Amino acid sequence: MKQDFAVLGLGMFGGSICRELSKEGKQVLAVDINEDKVNEFKNIASHAVIADTTDEDTLRELGIKSIDHVIVAIGENIQASILTAVILTDLNIKKITVKAQNDYHEKILNKIGVDEVVHPERDMGKRIAHHIISSNVLDYLELSDEHSIVEVKAGRKMAGRTLIELDIRNKYGCNVVAIKKGKDINVSPASNEAIQADDILIVVGTNNDISKFERHLVVD
Repeated sequence: MKQDFAVLGLGMFGGSICRELSKEGKQVLAVDINEDKVNEFKNIASHAVIADTTDEDTLRELGIKSIDHVIVAIGENIQASILTAVILTDLNIKKITVKAQNDYHEKILNKIGVDEVVHPERDMGKRIAHHIISSNVLDYLELSDEHSIVEVKAGRKMAGRTLIELDIRNKYGCNVVAIKKGKDINVSPASNEAIQADDILIVVGTNNDISKFERHLVVD
């Protein structure tokens, strides 16, 4: 199904999204108030426009109402981000994703009723922190305020043991939902599945349980 996107704000975060969507062959309207940033994306996005996104008439003229998904990636100007989000919700855009600068900003965006609020700096900080805890932690993704999913390399503590021997669910409250063995992935592995040192486990659980799992079993 064809999807059109608009990225409002072409800083590091918005620019990265614009590049990736364009690379995937998506139609992308790139908008920023800064002429230099817009010029940077003229040969990347489908359309690159200099515009003030806090002006409703300007957004209408850009055809924003016909866009399937609008990403508001405005940098440090929280007021502009909020006002833009308000206008977009009033225009009944199908899906609105907004980058939050801080927790207060996020609360306001949630009250406005945007579809999704992302907090890249905070989320990246959490990923880095979990990687610092153990080099075996390959990735960490927060699913909600209370639940996360972590991708870990089995390492020596788990090598040669089965899932039932490790007893991860009972000991740590987490569930192993898949195991990657090279290019193969085993979804819902059996309890007698033997773990090898280079296997990658995808584990889901509450944030507290994930932390306990990392401290006791993942650290090599």
